[in-house]
Amino acid sequence: MLLNGILAFLSLGLLPAGVLGAGELKLGNKTIDRTVSLRTHSLFAPYIDQDLQNRWWDFGADAYVNTNKHVRLTRARPSEMGWLWSRLPITSTNFIVEVEFKISGDSSHLFGDGMAIWFTTERAQPGPVFGSKDNFNGVGIFLDTYANARHSYAFPRIVGMRGDGKTSYDLANDGHDTSAGACSANYRRTNVATKLKITYIKEAYLDVKIQYKAWDEWSDCFTINGADILPLAPYLGFSALTGDVFDAHDIISVTTHSAVLSNPQYQRDKLVGAKAMNVQDSSYLMKLVKFFILVGILLSLFYGAKAYYRRRNRGMTGMGGPMSRTPGFQTSFYGDSKRF
Repeated sequence: MLLNGILAFLSLGLLPAGVLGAGELKLGNKTIDRTVSLRTHSLFAPYIDQDLQNRWWDFGADAYVNTNKHVRLTRARPSEMGWLWSRLPITSTNFIVEVEFKISGDSSHLFGDGMAIWFTTERAQPGPVFGSKDNFNGVGIFLDTYANARHSYAFPRIVGMRGDGKTSYDLANDGHDTSAGACSANYRRTNVATKLKITYIKEAYLDVKIQYKAWDEWSDCFTINGADILPLAPYLGFSALTGDVFDAHDIISVTTHSAVLSNPQYQRDKLVGAKAMNVQDSSYLMKLVKFFILVGILLSLFYGAKAYYRRRNRGMTGMGGPMSRTPGFQTSFYGDSKRF
């Protein structure tokens, strides 16, 4: 009985891994272990302080602030342009930016032109590319709602472009020839909050996802792989532009986090150093305690069963014989039924 109980205990894996000789598995790639909020590159209502300023952001041209709702880059009027830029560059090596935005207007067939999200070395310079300068150095992510040419894909569309400071955005062809990644998504006039999530891992990739179908349902848009996708310490910016056709372009919130990667030589969520040693020691002791508790239970069952059969055999010898019980024996340890 005792041997079977110990074998069953081992089969449950309750003994420490070191005792069983099990090896540890290592992850072969890096993962995001945790994130740290970047207040300098985040923006929420009411957007401005008591002095009608924001210490981390600038906005200009036709952009204005509605403290209860949004930063509106353009109204739904023709020939408007507005911008919103961070005052400080992003110095984090890896980061995640989540932008809640809204593009809306009365028209259901003619609207435009769109808005852009920027990670560039220069900031707050108006121009023809969705309200910002052409020949930029960095990455532009364009939310294009008006097709200037015929394409096999649908609009609205999200287009990513890597700028080297020399290459112009192909406005006439909606950036088709200079695109580094794109997807079509009907993010205009939706019934849910529209969000864009941009994840950048240095020397690995820049990934773009969009929420527009349902809350917390993220659709993959595109991924740019490779090294040096972004310049060192880019500014984060937003701009929008209207022409003969128009929409209202709003920034509702910006949430930016610095991403801390796990060590590729350790399992994800595994602690390292002295803290990990303490946790492992504590786990080892707990398993050892459980083992001895089980052994104690098995021994109690064993001796209890042995005593039960001994009493049973004594009772079968009859009264008055050498194995008969004395009157006081009923109150002995083995005669107390409450013990078991």
